Amino acid sequence: MDTLIQQVVNGLVLGSMYALVALGYTMVYGIINLINFAHGEILMVGALVSWSVVGALSETGMPGWAMMGVALCCAIVICTILNFVIEKIAYRPLRNAPRLAPLITAMGMSLLLQTVAMIIWKPNPKAFPQLLPDVHYQVAGSTAVITLTQCVILGLTVAILAALLWLVNSTKLGRAMRATAENPRVASLMGVKPDFIISTTFVIGAALAAVAGLMLAAKDGSVTHMMGFTPGLKAFTAAVLGGIGNLAGAMLGGLLLGLLEAIGGNYLGDITGDVLGSNYVDIFAFMALILVLTLRPSGLLGERVADRA
Repeated sequence: MDTLIQQVVNGLVLGSMYALVALGYTMVYGIINLINFAHGEILMVGALVSWSVVGALSETGMPGWAMMGVALCCAIVICTILNFVIEKIAYRPLRNAPRLAPLITAMGMSLLLQTVAMIIWKPNPKAFPQLLPDVHYQVAGSTAVITLTQCVILGLTVAILAALLWLVNSTKLGRAMRATAENPRVASLMGVKPDFIISTTFVIGAALAAVAGLMLAAKDGSVTHMMGFTPGLKAFTAAVLGGIGNLAGAMLGGLLLGLLEAIGGNYLGDITGDVLGSNYVDIFAFMALILVLTLRPSGLLGERVADRA
């Protein structure tokens, strides 16, 4: 039982990062029906920028939490500027093109960002320092523990998701986003500027990916130019699992996928012996994607974005 509780804790932490990235996929897809496969590389850039900032501040004597805060702010700024430029240069000219064109462009942009990151930061993995104290807390009186870093990840995720839901559902900008998702031409007649809304959506998605990048770097303790590819695919799987275009579905899909990986990976080795172990946990994400696309293509919570007129 204690092992199961530990796996649930680990799964929630992993799923919270998937949920943040999945929200970026969902928001962009909900407004312009684009699957931005370069979104995982924005996470990677955020992690590498955070590593660079932390390395530059390591000799200043700043406390770890302060370095983490500065690194997060710098990562958000760089990632939002980068995603804004990508949307304006790579995606906006193809907005009225057949859907295959922006999809291929997104894949090409993903490879381009990986290559540029490899040139700037070099291909070797880099250790990400532990910025918060190595403190452990017992969970529900069991032997399962949760670290201070994991607590910060979960708390920050909950705060961000609550703020995002408030933004989308209770603000003028959120109403403009929902109007643009429904019909950008009609929304423009009502005074909404679709280009501004779409760029803002890319910026918000980039900020979420930057936070997830720092979380992943702090959790794993290392960064590399390839670190965004697999989490990006898994976050896309989470978005499809919950119902792409649906914010609540992206959150649910991310958490479910994290739990599935953590719990399934723990018992996979027990069931298969030495044939399969925890190194094969990635298969769960893509098995879930195949099952969802086969049995319920609209996702667990369905699709709430109306068809364009």
